[in-house]
Amino acid sequence: MAGLTHIGPQGEAHMVDVSEKSDTKRTAIAEGRVVMAPETMRLALAGDAKKGDVFGVARVAGIMAAKKTHELIPLCHPLALSKVSVDIAPDEALPGLRVFAEASLFGKTGVEMEALTAVAVACLTIYDMLKAVDRGMRIEGVELVEKRGGKSGEWRREKE
Repeated sequence: MAGLTHIGPQGEAHMVDVSEKSDTKRTAIAEGRVVMAPETMRLALAGDAKKGDVFGVARVAGIMAAKKTHELIPLCHPLALSKVSVDIAPDEALPGLRVFAEASLFGKTGVEMEALTAVAVACLTIYDMLKAVDRGMRIEGVELVEKRGGKSGEWRREKE
């Protein structure tokens, strides 16, 4: 477990001490998808879901989730995020909705978990908002797309 900075010599988990790290601009982008029946996607796009504005509620839920990541993931640091954005785009090829989140800050640790949490919760919110008409929806492909900043620099997922 030498490569894992949050695991001690006996395998015990602990929060990493980032006090000696340099403050840098850090950004992470994540994405995910909610695959659904074509009729369900049309309902969401038309704004006719019984629970209301699927896109607006999911965006706000994702932003709120990013800000609470440290409360959900035990070893994450509480961060003063400077930006969180959540965008949702229809994709008829799925069919369904693609969710993208970007999180950034100027600080000592990365924001990958915040971007991933924003996407996951936005996807869950879409499911919740539409489950009355389509319980067969599925959430898939929640993944980090890109990260910038810090000692490790840039990383970008290779396109398949």
